[in-house]
Amino acid sequence: MPAASSFDITSTIDFQEVDNALNQARKEVGQRYDFKGVTADITLNATEKTLTLTADDEFKMNALWEIVQTRLVRRSVPIKNFKAGESEPAAGAKVRRVIPIQQGIPIEAAREIVKFLKDQKLKKVQAAIQADQVRVSSPSRDELQLAMHALREHDFGVALQFGNYR
Repeated sequence: MPAASSFDITSTIDFQEVDNALNQARKEVGQRYDFKGVTADITLNATEKTLTLTADDEFKMNALWEIVQTRLVRRSVPIKNFKAGESEPAAGAKVRRVIPIQQGIPIEAAREIVKFLKDQKLKKVQAAIQADQVRVSSPSRDELQLAMHALREHDFGVALQFGNYR
């Protein structure tokens, strides 16, 4: 048995699932009566990790964002990683909303996770930030299970996935 057990905390988005959800959302928008004859565009830029929504007015924009969120949830894509902001005016009296997609744990959230684990006062549990993930290690697997449970209960602003448990 190894001297210390560990697990990694990550926050990843499966862009294939996002693309599938957006295709479903486009299909639903095309079939809905309240979107007949209006502009409602959904564009995913996977390289820049952004989602761009374009609609005629703010009311249609909110309805479009609601459809996209519903489809993302149905495809098990965490919507916490989509940081929706305010709409901005676009060409042709339209509105546009650019939504950045958070891939990986931002450094502020990683620091908050490390501080949270230290404040829990779990025996010999240590957390280390490694690029866009956090590795948590301890000689006791029971303490790691308690750490996972505590992390699931707390909201850090991004969806957390636990992996590489050994």
